Amino acid sequence: MVAKKSQQRLGFKTGEFVVYPAHGVGVIVSIEEQEVAGLVLELFVISFEQDKLTLRVPVAKIKSVGMRKLADEDMVAQALTTVTGRARVKRTMWSRRAQEYEAKINSGDLIAISEVVRDLYRSEEQPEQSYSERQLFEQAMDRMSREIGSVNKLTLTEAVQLIEKNLAKSPKRTKDAAAEGDEEAAA
Repeated sequence: MVAKKSQQRLGFKTGEFVVYPAHGVGVIVSIEEQEVAGLVLELFVISFEQDKLTLRVPVAKIKSVGMRKLADEDMVAQALTTVTGRARVKRTMWSRRAQEYEAKINSGDLIAISEVVRDLYRSEEQPEQSYSERQLFEQAMDRMSREIGSVNKLTLTEAVQLIEKNLAKSPKRTKDAAAEGDEEAAA
């Protein structure tokens, strides 16, 4: 029923790392044909090592699900620059912002994910996050660090450290912390 093939389809080949928006970074293990309900489908078999998940995606659905190759080094540099920017938190209800953050994370777009990391990051001096904020931050950080780690050939820990180093450069984390210290001294 299943015929394994080791070849290339739509620019993707076996052994290549890809980004599947709903799950993050995975590796194409094989391209196989499978008969489903009398139809022969060509499928990418994608393995997500950390999630212990194997996904079979029809070749015809690649565009519609948003699967893409890993970002290039310029995109990674742009994402790291994005996290150093000032956090942009809208003054809308948390539930609406949470939906927007979730949509950005599941878009698979590295820049959108880095915006979520930037907006939800809290340093030690800042107030505690709610459980749902922390969950979204960790999910975005995980997706971002996996892709950056894969592109730059870093371990997951090294990728997280690289992102955190860039987060610490943010003007909000440096100037505002100093300004708050000045305000407390004046009071």
